[in-house]
Amino acid sequence: MVQAKPSPLQASCVAIGGRGVLIEGATGSGKSSLALGLIDRGAHFLGDDGILVHAEKGRLVARPHQRIRGLLEVRNLGLLSFPCLDEAAISLVIRLDPNAPRYIEEAETVEIEGVAIPMLRVWPGGGLLAIKVELALDRFGAAV
Repeated sequence: MVQAKPSPLQASCVAIGGRGVLIEGATGSGKSSLALGLIDRGAHFLGDDGILVHAEKGRLVARPHQRIRGLLEVRNLGLLSFPCLDEAAISLVIRLDPNAPRYIEEAETVEIEGVAIPMLRVWPGGGLLAIKVELALDRFGAAV
């Protein structure tokens, strides 16, 4: 079991079909860009680089940090305002990792605030990352 930092988390978060996707990665790895790509495909924005998480009834619930609520950093354009959800239950953690495996047969598990969540290490390059995340959510995401 991989241990993650407790709340607050420096991560981005969107919800797809009511299922939260927490996007982790090093500074400059593309978390905000991936969130923007997912928003463009219909995901709902929850937060960028400041997500508060807590366990609630066996689920991991994410909320935006009030200080930066609704703001997404769009590289070259700055901080832009987007409609923002109040909360989402996390179904999948995506970790942007330049050393991610080429093939993933099963998700790893990360424990955050005592809740086990499926986690995939995904290579941050390529132009179809948002589509890959949607497919990963369908294949590996937990029910919420």
